[in-house]
Amino acid sequence: MPVSRRHRLRLRLVTLVLGALAGASVVYWGLRLSRPATVAAVPVASVQPAPLDGQALARLLGANRVAAPVQGPAPEASRLALRGVLAGTRSGHGAALIAIDDKPPKPYRVGAEVQPGLVVQSLGRREARLGAAVDGATTVTLELPLKSPHDAPAALTRGG
Repeated sequence: MPVSRRHRLRLRLVTLVLGALAGASVVYWGLRLSRPATVAAVPVASVQPAPLDGQALARLLGANRVAAPVQGPAPEASRLALRGVLAGTRSGHGAALIAIDDKPPKPYRVGAEVQPGLVVQSLGRREARLGAAVDGATTVTLELPLKSPHDAPAALTRGG
């Protein structure tokens, strides 16, 4: 039986449509199956990290001796301001001008109590060391503030 030209054309067209449908089906199911499954998000409880032991960490890193933790300045130090020092170089005595809470400064000799539990231990050229007792450990060191260049007295010059 001879097949007409028209019949062959229809057969090719039907084959083309079926092939396109088969290809589209493969692409659809391929994309559908390759997509990750949507899983409902499970809320995660936040975990607080354990506090860090500095001494244990230092030992782990090879430190033989661990220094005592450094503490910030004593609360009294923020209320005190050194305004001047009169240090006796030979006698070891002297006085410090210390202002408390931005009030006018008062002179305090070595051994004098500035506040309850805080005495002047020793004086240097630009500092005063304070502590609980004259012979005890220094807990507060007050230093004179640095002067700005225009706070310095003007140099005297001789006219010629």
